[in-house]
Amino acid sequence: MASGWAKDGAVQEQIDQTVSDAVATARAHLGSTASTRTTCVECGETIPDARRQAIPGVQHCVTCQAKLDVAEASIGGANRRASKDALLR
Repeated sequence: MASGWAKDGAVQEQIDQTVSDAVATARAHLGSTASTRTTCVECGETIPDARRQAIPGVQHCVTCQAKLDVAEASIGGANRRASKDALLR
């Protein structure tokens, strides 16, 4: 519940507007940064036309992108289940 001078739901409206602005910015950049690259930057293999049309600005072939995705997934993240005491050690 909002208090003071803000109307009810003002915080959510601000969050929604921030997200909308970020999406609009990302969509605007898709058209301007889309490359005409036809070969993968990692291995040099040809990137299929269907992939380049589906993902504007793509720089990796399917095989190399799959390897990158696996590498990113293995990095891991924050342990959100840790107790406060465990974090202080």
